[in-house]
Amino acid sequence: MDRQVSEKKEQLRAFLKERGFKSTRQRDIIAGQFLRCGEHLTAEELYKQISRTHREIGFTTVYRTLKLLSKSGLATERVFADNLTRYEPLSSEDHHDHLICLRCGSITEFENPKMEKLQKRIAEEFGFNTVTHKMELYGYCRMCRKPDK
Repeated sequence: MDRQVSEKKEQLRAFLKERGFKSTRQRDIIAGQFLRCGEHLTAEELYKQISRTHREIGFTTVYRTLKLLSKSGLATERVFADNLTRYEPLSSEDHHDHLICLRCGSITEFENPKMEKLQKRIAEEFGFNTVTHKMELYGYCRMCRKPDK
């Protein structure tokens, strides 16, 4: 995991240099924390995590770094039904989709090759050239569906 994080941080440094931005210690800390977490985080959630140990890093720096991670291809922005922008680290893994609980807000990733083939076939039937897609299913997770809740 640490090797992957280091490689991705190097990718970010190269991206920043190419665009004329500085590679700073603060950006490095933010990128490292984000890439290690592997979760869907809002800028505020990441800021809260980082500010516990790095009070000198402000919210705006966290937000801007997440935007740079997104532009560099190391993260993607996701906006679910709650209209909060969350950032998800991108990996070399295949495409995945999301199950989002409307009660607790949990996000579960899933992959289904049959579903992917069906989506491709539908697009072909309509003569549609798909560039990208996302599937989000909204409902209630196992814990929130329990009768005692």
